Amino acid sequence: MPRILGVDLPKEKKIYVSLSYLYGVGRPMAIKILAKAGINPEVRAKNLTEDEVSRITNIIQKEYTVEGTLRRDVAMNIKRLMDIQSYRGFRHKRGLPVRGQRTRTNARTRKGPKKTIGAQVRKTAPAAAPKAGGDKK
Repeated sequence: MPRILGVDLPKEKKIYVSLSYLYGVGRPMAIKILAKAGINPEVRAKNLTEDEVSRITNIIQKEYTVEGTLRRDVAMNIKRLMDIQSYRGFRHKRGLPVRGQRTRTNARTRKGPKKTIGAQVRKTAPAAAPKAGGDKK
């Protein structure tokens, strides 16, 4: 099983699909990386030699931001937006949609499960008993 940048790639899949298991690498980028390395994208990951794996790793490390570095960059960008108190940072902080989607309906992914707010039954105070001594007129 090839291991690139600390990620075990699935060995039964084609290498261009396996590379997409790295955070920040999609299929188009994987095909570009394999073209630079001179590797056929249709070969299975288990059939790669150590030399081919090292060529892929070197290209990714030199030319692309992936995995931990990319995750850190994204987190820092979001934190910066929150620190400068921009509208987008405010939406991130509140856990609401950031890119202009409606929230009256259809925001369940960001807002989480629906919290039902409805009529609540109040405890009624017992009726006031007449004071002892009766009514005075």
